[in-house]
Amino acid sequence: MPDGLVVLDKPPGWTSHDVVARARRILRTRKIGHAGTLDPMATGVLLLGVGRATKLLGHLALTSKEYEAVIRLGVTTITDDAEGELVDERPVDAPPEALAAAMAALTGDIDQVPSSVSAVKVDGKRAYARVRAGEDVVLAARRVTVSAFELRGRLDRATGAPDPAGTDLAVRVACSSGTYIRALARDLGAALGCGGHLTALRRTSVGPFAVTEALDMDAFAERAAAAVSPLADAVATAFPSRRVDASEVSAVAHGRRLPAAGIAGPYGVFAPDGTALALAEDHGHESRYLVVFAPAG
Repeated sequence: MPDGLVVLDKPPGWTSHDVVARARRILRTRKIGHAGTLDPMATGVLLLGVGRATKLLGHLALTSKEYEAVIRLGVTTITDDAEGELVDERPVDAPPEALAAAMAALTGDIDQVPSSVSAVKVDGKRAYARVRAGEDVVLAARRVTVSAFELRGRLDRATGAPDPAGTDLAVRVACSSGTYIRALARDLGAALGCGGHLTALRRTSVGPFAVTEALDMDAFAERAAAAVSPLADAVATAFPSRRVDASEVSAVAHGRRLPAAGIAGPYGVFAPDGTALALAEDHGHESRYLVVFAPAG
């Protein structure tokens, strides 16, 4: 089984774990993981790491992401999305200028409180598990970056047709890792005084990996191992590259540090023949390995 990445378009109703379980059957290996959980209602880009590429997943999960979403104003739910019980319903008064100001206030570096039913851990236990157990969970705010929060159009709630006064908002969001789109929906509704929740979510990109190149589950099942992008290609796509000479290949395998490359952020380290050796980062005058794909011994 090749080591590498699979870019999937997750179908609605599937958990990320469901996708991994199916991938393990398709590829006949258990060494598969995913980068960046998507809720069951969400669709779009889900990255799977196969074999040694599972070591990449934690770093890929930290890259920026883009989404297309629909936010419904006037209705608040316990989960901040359409899967939760209704908490409150209010009339909506959101003229264009008020809506634009509220969205602008949620753009940039903001302190966001995750939904209480998120996967954030509280004393080692997922917040959603504590909520389901009847606990009252209040999570601390965390700093995230929303680089774009754009209104694509207003829609009629009943028909989904364009409506300048519609209470459903089709939006585009570009954000840093750790940003919760349903928390944006909740906070936008709160800012407008009417409440709000997320009714649809589609992740259109994770770093350089776009939904336009993603496979649906049927195509993945048909292609199987041929759908796995080789490890070297995955590293080169996601990170800047550093090529080392033959004398340095052994040093990388043994974890011996190389002189700094002068590259900002993580970068891939490649052998002369193009083999991916490691993921590294400069620290002062030296490189520091985040992942060594084939360590010596």
